[in-house]
Amino acid sequence: MPLTPEQRITLHGFNNLTKSLSFNMYDICYTKTREERKAYIAYIDEQYNAARLTHILKNVADIIGAHVLNIAKQDYEPQGASVTMLVSEGPIEEPTKEDFDESPGPLPDTVVMHLDKSHITVHTYPEYHPDEGISTFRADIDVSTCGEISPLKALNYMIRSFDTDIMTMDYRVRGFTRDTTGHKLFIDHEINSIQNYIPTEIKALYDMIDVNVYQENIFHTKCKLREFDLNNYLFGYTKDKLSIEEQKDITESLKWEMDEIFYGKNIPYA
Repeated sequence: MPLTPEQRITLHGFNNLTKSLSFNMYDICYTKTREERKAYIAYIDEQYNAARLTHILKNVADIIGAHVLNIAKQDYEPQGASVTMLVSEGPIEEPTKEDFDESPGPLPDTVVMHLDKSHITVHTYPEYHPDEGISTFRADIDVSTCGEISPLKALNYMIRSFDTDIMTMDYRVRGFTRDTTGHKLFIDHEINSIQNYIPTEIKALYDMIDVNVYQENIFHTKCKLREFDLNNYLFGYTKDKLSIEEQKDITESLKWEMDEIFYGKNIPYA
């Protein structure tokens, strides 16, 4: 029987560690005219509206074995959307050791595992440069779990759910739990990089940088596509419609934008 938000949720086998995964993706596009910018924003708003984002988050909930308690979703004017999902432990069978292992996780198949309480959110931010012909789309997804499992299980699916030029990922473990002798545990699994949980075929596509604070259980990885094909960044036409000089200028402009996002700072444009 579906639970209502007013009903109390029973927690059991409780582990006080909170594991949070923040996944940020960026899509970059060259939009030469105002009409192209408006068309790009409209396209993004349709592709990643609240209904589509809700579908993605429901699949994330399935992957981490969560029972959805409540969904709040909203499309915004002039652009963007948000979805917030409160979840708890879903109907479970006896979990196996493999259920608790940190791993990239599956594509969206139902996986049954233990979850005490959690939330999953997504917010989108389409925007464009007013002068330089660059439009960008950013989606921020946060998966926070409390218990033995890790939101890293959903990483594989989230990467494959977005057509991503740049990704930044943060994983952190907060709080502590105790073993049966009362000894505090500030983390309950081995990890030295988020890259350990990214499939090999995905890692082959990206340049990656880690910024980790191991003693604080904070892990950060950012990724940028290695290969660049101008046709993938033009909206509504291909590069054969442009002169060689135009292709060169647009390529430089796009790569400059991507480098600024990847390195997280303004870079003087040569």
